[in-house]
Amino acid sequence: MDTGPGAPGMPSPGNDHLRAAGQPVSFDAMLADLLTVAVVYVGEKHTSAAHHEVQLRVIRALHAHDARLSVGMEMFDRSYQAALDQWSAGGLDEDAFLRSTHWYANWRFDFAFYRDILQYVKSARIRLVALNLPFNIPPKVRVGGIEHLSGYEKGFLPAQVDTTIAAHREFAQTIFGMHDFKTGVKFEDFYLAQCVWEDVMAESVANSLGAGRLVVLAGNGHIQFKYGIPERAFKRNGIPYRTIYQASAGEEVDPSIADYILVPR
Repeated sequence: MDTGPGAPGMPSPGNDHLRAAGQPVSFDAMLADLLTVAVVYVGEKHTSAAHHEVQLRVIRALHAHDARLSVGMEMFDRSYQAALDQWSAGGLDEDAFLRSTHWYANWRFDFAFYRDILQYVKSARIRLVALNLPFNIPPKVRVGGIEHLSGYEKGFLPAQVDTTIAAHREFAQTIFGMHDFKTGVKFEDFYLAQCVWEDVMAESVANSLGAGRLVVLAGNGHIQFKYGIPERAFKRNGIPYRTIYQASAGEEVDPSIADYILVPR
């Protein structure tokens, strides 16, 4: 199957181009490298249709080489895995899927951004993996820590939460400084919530790997510099991976932010 730029039936990157270590690379060269690892992280700006087109292109290209491919998504929490299994098996139509996953109560972004990806997953019978924890839990950690969660809520937490990654902490401090919290939020609770979020998805990635390959779809902030999901998953299982960061127009990007960077021309 031709997986080069402009191949029939493949979303085209248009005027975008890929860089690795600051140098341009072709999609085919990147694909050859991605096929050497078991986990591929493809970042996104959630409301960028172009970013989701690239994600689909990567999924299709990898699936052409590995029928055992799975797709893990930040957009679903693990309590919805049964609904995702039904979708992948062809057992739900779109309306039933949106209702059974409470899409607009949880993720809330327009489903149209993700429709083509999820329709391909369904048509190809690709295993879909929920990575997240219920979306109401991180805000509770942010304002009250873990100790005030209910026993039921604590059951969704990852077994290990790492708050010692200096670069990630520094990033979180920058984000914290951009918020005007009116509830007396403490940075340590804020940062703990961020780490819970990263580590539960890393745990999901590590636990879902079988004999096949996994493509992970998550916001750029979760894969940048690898200190979010990627390195936390790697510490759990030691399985090699690659990251793809998708920049926005006008965004200045550090070449070390990911293994591959999609840069708008």
